Amino acid sequence: MFPTVQLGPLNIQAPGLVIIISLWAGLSLAEKFAKRNGYPADKIYNLVLVSLIAGVIGARLSFVLSNISVFAVSLSSIVSLNPGLLDPFGGTVTALLAAVIYGYKNHLEIWSTLDTLTPFFAVVMIGIGVSHLSSGNAYGAETSLPWGFNLWGAMRHPSQVYEIVASSVTLLIIWHDFSKNVSPGIHFLKFFIITSIWIILLEGFRGDSQIFVAGIRSNQIIALITLAVSVILYEERISIKANNLD
Repeated sequence: MFPTVQLGPLNIQAPGLVIIISLWAGLSLAEKFAKRNGYPADKIYNLVLVSLIAGVIGARLSFVLSNISVFAVSLSSIVSLNPGLLDPFGGTVTALLAAVIYGYKNHLEIWSTLDTLTPFFAVVMIGIGVSHLSSGNAYGAETSLPWGFNLWGAMRHPSQVYEIVASSVTLLIIWHDFSKNVSPGIHFLKFFIITSIWIILLEGFRGDSQIFVAGIRSNQIIALITLAVSVILYEERISIKANNLD
């Protein structure tokens, strides 16, 4: 694990740095895809920027409101750079809301926009895996397999490495498919289908995820629902393409 990176006098938190790099790399790929397909790359950049800013603000405000008694003692902590003081759910909601408002005001077609953003999502997923590896979060269950590594006092599955490999393979598959002429939304939905499948499979190797019932984890249930919805929408988009060819 490498939770911090020492750059001269600066001691930088590695997980946050990894996420920032992945956001930049993902956005660069998305802009490249947008330009290649005649999509307004500047609007993609602005959409992501607006969503990220709104997401960070929303995540911090949601976390503060959930822990208001703690922050009342130290108001300066509200503007702390610690990424651990962010609420993922609150951030996601505000980011999506900002994206919807921006897209509506700029008349962005939803499926084409999501397709263009798919490389961004795929690279960020890799970044999240590397971030988990650097911090030690999302650690694996105990194992006796030879490729396990010692973490938190036990030999564990390298679940973070599984996550990075699965995300990287997903990006390769999605990027290879971008040259195909398909209905808008197909690239985005395929990304969600593949990602949902490997989350369902790999959650079983996690040692920190919450078990919902009968050994089934909460993230597996969410991924299963996402998979079902994505498959239905995927079939719908495929049928639209077929009807247009008739």
